[in-house]
Amino acid sequence: MLLYLLRHAEAEALAKSDRLRQLTPKGEQQAAKVGKFCLKHGIEPTVILTSPVVRARQTADRVAKSLTGAEMIEAAWAACGMDAFRAMEELAAYHEFPAVMLVGHQPDLGFLAATLLGMENMQNLRVRKALLASIDTAAGLKAGAGKLQFFLPVRLM
Repeated sequence: MLLYLLRHAEAEALAKSDRLRQLTPKGEQQAAKVGKFCLKHGIEPTVILTSPVVRARQTADRVAKSLTGAEMIEAAWAACGMDAFRAMEELAAYHEFPAVMLVGHQPDLGFLAATLLGMENMQNLRVRKALLASIDTAAGLKAGAGKLQFFLPVRLM
């Protein structure tokens, strides 16, 4: 399975709670740009799993609108504070799909990517807002089994 990791786009700094922060106009443009990039380059996840946090859901929704056939599913385990090992266990349920996108948060996505890639120091992997990464998990969803395909910030899309 190709696993696409997408950090949510830019969100407002303040809201009634962190979970309710919405995308800024810049964030909406970033998410739309990611969606157009995916469409142009044949990135077609079968399913888009998203954190239930508003800014991640909004990012996933904007990307999904650019793609045809991608089902969007809210995954409570992908909220802020996601554990990399639990994420790998949860993602295993989707192993039959050729491509899955996970929309979430930093540092959680950085920890997941670093774990899959077998990196010793997980702090060395910085996932910027609206960054899209692809990891080949054909060897399994376990520490060190992933192969990085690309790690692309939105400004280069």
